[in-house]
Amino acid sequence: MNACNILVIDIDPQRRETLSTLIAFLNCHAVVVKDMESWFDSIDDLNDIALALVGDCGGSSQTKQLLRELVNHEARVPVFTLDYPQNVTGEFPGTIGALHYPVKYPQLSNALQQASVYKNQAQNTVETEPLFRSLVGNSVKMKRVQKMIQQVSDSEANVLILGESGTGKEVVARNLHYFSSRREKPFVPVNCGAIPGELLESELFGHEKGAFTGAITARKGRFEMAEGGTLFLDEIGDMPLPMQVKLLRVLQERTFERVGSNKTQKANVRVIAATHRNLETHIDDGRFREDLFYRLNVFPIDMPALRERPEDIPLLIHELTQRIEHENRGAVRFTPAAIASLCRYSWPGNVRELANVVERLVILYPYGTVDFDDLPEKYQIDGEPLTEVVTAAISARPETSAALKVVVKENAASDSVAPLNGASHSDNGAIKMEALPEDGLDLREHLANLEYLLIKQALDEAAGVVAHAASRLKMRRTTLVEKMRKYGIQRDVEIT
Repeated sequence: MNACNILVIDIDPQRRETLSTLIAFLNCHAVVVKDMESWFDSIDDLNDIALALVGDCGGSSQTKQLLRELVNHEARVPVFTLDYPQNVTGEFPGTIGALHYPVKYPQLSNALQQASVYKNQAQNTVETEPLFRSLVGNSVKMKRVQKMIQQVSDSEANVLILGESGTGKEVVARNLHYFSSRREKPFVPVNCGAIPGELLESELFGHEKGAFTGAITARKGRFEMAEGGTLFLDEIGDMPLPMQVKLLRVLQERTFERVGSNKTQKANVRVIAATHRNLETHIDDGRFREDLFYRLNVFPIDMPALRERPEDIPLLIHELTQRIEHENRGAVRFTPAAIASLCRYSWPGNVRELANVVERLVILYPYGTVDFDDLPEKYQIDGEPLTEVVTAAISARPETSAALKVVVKENAASDSVAPLNGASHSDNGAIKMEALPEDGLDLREHLANLEYLLIKQALDEAAGVVAHAASRLKMRRTTLVEKMRKYGIQRDVEIT
């Protein structure tokens, strides 16, 4: 186990010494606080604390005050209490468990592992939350989803998010939480399909020490961790029937008990559920309770599959590449031909599959440009026409509009064919551009983007007549038709 700092707060010197010795066996350093009045002053940086053990601080009121300051600190220190009852620690969601004297090596080791998981989850939530709120898409279906989020986010209604795997159901759930009055409280996700049925009850409701074999410490469940906030139950369709009964009771009564305890606790939690299953079919097959379905399905939101909104793919690619750059994991650019090909693909894995493809291409072509031929073979789809909406989305994507700035310069003395709007010719016929950006540009991508836009403009000026557009571009008609197919440009007129 890696060396780390464990904060020890207890007025009993014998217990402090025993804990310090035990911590040393874990290859960790004990940061001991003796003076309760100035305990914060003795800690240089709480971000360096992997776990805090809080014992007797001189009375219940002092302990409550100290716990309140600890769990509300921006460092989000994981806290285990020492021999304090639930009525003290239960008020503070940051306390994730309790240990009892005499503390043994397995107990402390297990507590440290739980603290590590807790802190990693807290840090990941803080760092990725702004990115998760990016619900990208200008399509009609995505605007409908965005409107529904706006309508229901600040209510207390249970929401059921439906959609195929990889469509972004958790992104919707995080948006609902972020724009609600509970945004300052925890957002706690649980994948019901990834946890064995026999452990799911303990995961959701927590357990007391000794409740079952291996329960060497008391542990909070996800309902307690989400107190005052939002609990996201992903893949609710995979929840076993016995657990469905217990979940229904919590949703109806707003109370629960830890495994191994007869003490009832209140649950001030908003529940958002999601599934890729057809729950109505599951109800007919006896695999899902109808009463639970109606309890969860107060406000359903359907997430569209990516193949149903191909016009959002250029924006999604831009968002994904920007995110990778923001995380300093590389960069890549796509030509219009490559994006057009990706827009033709059916995406059975939806946005998750698209994100994986973009990340793979960042690794294969670091700081380069991906053209049609650079795509993995299964994503090279040529010849199928794209709709005008998709074509417009490709030409309007941020990197195209930012990269192509052509200077208009009239040349009245020239007897040659007039330049296309937005471009000018020098004395030798070359198109003049603005000065190169300070950080340079990718020539292959720039030329592909320029060719794409000039073909589109020539076709517009020729009212869609391919032969006239080819004449404007001084190329053979068959060559122009081939380039139109390459870039996914479709006209309302025949091009044969």
